[in-house]
Amino acid sequence: MKDALKPRLVARALEEGFVACRICKPGDVPHVRERLDAFVAAGYHGQMGWMAERMAWRGDPQALWPEARSVIMLAESYAPLHDPLEILEHPRQGAVSVYAQGRDYHDIVKKRLKRLARWLVAEAACEVKVFVDTAPVPEKALAQASGLGWQGKHTNVLSRDWGNWAFLGSVFTTLDLEPDAPEVDHCGSCTACQDICPTQAFPAPYQLDARRCISYLTIEHKGPVAEDLRPALGNRIYGCDDCLAVCPWNKFAVRASDMRYHGGAGGDLATLVALDDAAFRARFSGSPIKRIGRARFVRNVLYAIGNSGDAALRGAAAALCDDPDGAVADAARWAVARLDVA
Repeated sequence: MKDALKPRLVARALEEGFVACRICKPGDVPHVRERLDAFVAAGYHGQMGWMAERMAWRGDPQALWPEARSVIMLAESYAPLHDPLEILEHPRQGAVSVYAQGRDYHDIVKKRLKRLARWLVAEAACEVKVFVDTAPVPEKALAQASGLGWQGKHTNVLSRDWGNWAFLGSVFTTLDLEPDAPEVDHCGSCTACQDICPTQAFPAPYQLDARRCISYLTIEHKGPVAEDLRPALGNRIYGCDDCLAVCPWNKFAVRASDMRYHGGAGGDLATLVALDDAAFRARFSGSPIKRIGRARFVRNVLYAIGNSGDAALRGAAAALCDDPDGAVADAARWAVARLDVA
C-alpha cells in the first residue's frame, strides 16, 4: 500500500505547484541540536530569543510530534522574473527581498500543504500536521535529509534541479513512508555567496552571524542598527538577496508556479518614508512586510535615504527627526547628517 502511495503522493504534490517532494524520518537530523546549541552559544541569533526558548523542539522534530513517522518535505519556487540585484543601482528606490515582493508566502504555501494533506488523509486514513516556517521545525536540515536539496555555504537550501529560490514546507504524518536518500553538498570550492555579502555576515562557510545579516537587521532587529553597519545596507529596506542571487545553481531555477509572489513592494524612498501607520498597513496588507510595522520599516527607509547621496531627500528625512519612535528619529538624524556631508 505505502509503496503504491508514494509515487502518487509525489505526483499530487507537483500538481499542486510544488517543484519537488521528498521524504525522510523525523529522527534523520540528529546533528541539528548540536549545531543549534553552538549557534545560540555564539550569540549569532541576536535578538531572536524564540530560537533559544524552543530549542528542545527545534533540535528534535520527533519531540514536536512524537506520533509522526514520516516527514514529507516540499519546495515551492518563487524565482524572480528579473535580476534582483539590479535595483541596487537605483539608490532612490527601496530594494525589497524577492520573497516579500508579492503576497505572503505563508498563506499561499500553507493552503497548498493543507490541500495535499487532505488528499493524503483521504487516501490513507492517517494523521497529519503541516508547517510553513512558523513552528520550531528544522526545515533546512529536514530538506537535506529528505534529498530535497542541501544547505549551502550561505546556509540556505539549494538544489541542482531548482536553484535556491524556493520556500520550504513540511507535512508530518503518522504514515510510515519509504524515505528518500539524503542530498550531499555540491557547493565545491565556490565562495560567491560569501564574497558578495555586504556586511561579511558569514564567519565561515555554512555559518551565519545573524547580527550582521541585512535580512536580520531590516526585519528582525528592533531598535537602531549599529552605525558601522548602516552604510552597508545601501537601499535595502526589507531583506537582502545578494547571497541567493549569485549562486551559480540558479541557472536551473524553475519558474514560480504562482505569480502572486511577484509584485512591486518597493518604491520611491520619498513616498515610502512618508507613510504613517494607517498608510503603511493599507499599502502592505497581505504582504510579509506588514509584520515589521511602520516604525521599523520607515527606520530602514531612512537608512536608505542616508545612503542615497541625494540631497533632494534631506527634507523628507528631516521631517522625522522628532518622530515619536526613537529608532525612527535616530535614523532620520543620521540620514540628515549623512546627506549634509554628501
